[in-house]
Amino acid sequence: MSSPSAVAGLVLAGGRAVRFGGEKAVAELKGRTLLEWAAARLRTICANVAINVQQGSEAESVARALRLSTVYDAVGDARGPLAGVRAGLIWAEQLGARALALSPCDAPLLPDDLYSRLLDCAEGGAAMAETRDGSQPLCSVWPVTALTQVSECLVDGAHPATWQVLEQLGARRVFFEHPEAFANINTRDELAAIARV
Repeated sequence: MSSPSAVAGLVLAGGRAVRFGGEKAVAELKGRTLLEWAAARLRTICANVAINVQQGSEAESVARALRLSTVYDAVGDARGPLAGVRAGLIWAEQLGARALALSPCDAPLLPDDLYSRLLDCAEGGAAMAETRDGSQPLCSVWPVTALTQVSECLVDGAHPATWQVLEQLGARRVFFEHPEAFANINTRDELAAIARV
């Protein structure tokens, strides 16, 4: 799966971010929005990158200004990352991609080799990052063939944990040594602390 067109990239940026006090995806770190940091990392391995956003959000406006595709959760799906994964898988399938690389919008320190390692270990299936702090299911690779199974998991408003669905898919766990690289930003203070690094 070395061809960039075989892998589509999706940034999850549709969360409510209550503790942050606004949309995390559009917060700036060193002159770039968090959305841009995530999209740039995915672009190292993906020819096509989309952002999963809420309609009418600031993140949607930023994504459009950056000429990034936007995808939306289906009406009736429970809120949460798995609904975004389904939207991304539908988009990736339409592109003719074979896999979807998933990234949260709020983890700007992710390892540079994250997605290349996940894709190598996935071998056409699913894979997710893991550290000594546990699994990192929003840093993962999904085969487009998982669309049916993901859709079944969301029937009648259900929304199981993303890691559980990855386990059902037989996802391989790829260990990364430094858990701090996967730190996600939940508050303005945490963003300011990362900016000082």
